[in-house]
Amino acid sequence: MSFQPVLPLDGFVGWRFLQRTLEAQSSAHANTPTAQRDESYVRDKIGSIQTAQELVSDRRLLRVALTAFGLEDDLPNRAYIEKVLESATGEAGSFVNRLTDKRYHQLATAFGFGDGGAPRNQASGFADTLIQKFQDRSFEAAVGAQNDTMRMALALERDLGSLAAQGSSEATKWYTVLGTPSLRSVFETAFLLPSSFGTLDIDRQVEVLQERTERLTGSSSIAQFTDSANLEALTKRFMLAGQIQQFQSQSGGSSALTLLQSGQASLRGLLGR
Repeated sequence: MSFQPVLPLDGFVGWRFLQRTLEAQSSAHANTPTAQRDESYVRDKIGSIQTAQELVSDRRLLRVALTAFGLEDDLPNRAYIEKVLESATGEAGSFVNRLTDKRYHQLATAFGFGDGGAPRNQASGFADTLIQKFQDRSFEAAVGAQNDTMRMALALERDLGSLAAQGSSEATKWYTVLGTPSLRSVFETAFLLPSSFGTLDIDRQVEVLQERTERLTGSSSIAQFTDSANLEALTKRFMLAGQIQQFQSQSGGSSALTLLQSGQASLRGLLGR
């Protein structure tokens, strides 16, 4: 039987429960027989891989590598992934740097097949890092099978916290948000942006997200999300907005408005404003 997380409640209360039990539940997931077999296989094989072609030819290793970067849906696209992996990450015009989705760049950077020298998968500690990423993403997928909002919140906590701590410019961080599907979806949902939002000029999209973020937390920066209170405020807003969208489709706008007003008051209390 596959691992099934315990998610007894929906919404922000359910998210709090998952946070409290996350360490125990993720550990239980990592210790399932299937996860242990995958871990053993990766530790045995990953250091011997010399080229992108070798990696994509080993379906089991490729599944682990793609899942670790949230790209598991690309498992059938071996030729495309090989081209990504062979691309030079440091060249501005390279194939991987022309892709909007930043997960491909992260994958190519992790292995370094196109960057010259020995591939990074042969470095000490690479297997540990890859396995941890794979287990985290696999656990999120198990959560998402029951509650996709919870999965998105887990991804937000991991990805936005990591992005916020990077030394890149604020503009680069916002472009990364727009180029990372899970982060983009959270921000668009949290601020109830229409489907037409993605048709705006990229710089205008950044401006809109900055304006909405500043209204929520008092700051338009991504760096602020190293603060757990700001990250929690965004997570709560995301979950409330998801409920609003459900209410709008089921019972009309008045119930949704009541829920949003209640949620906004709660968020102000959370941020001390």
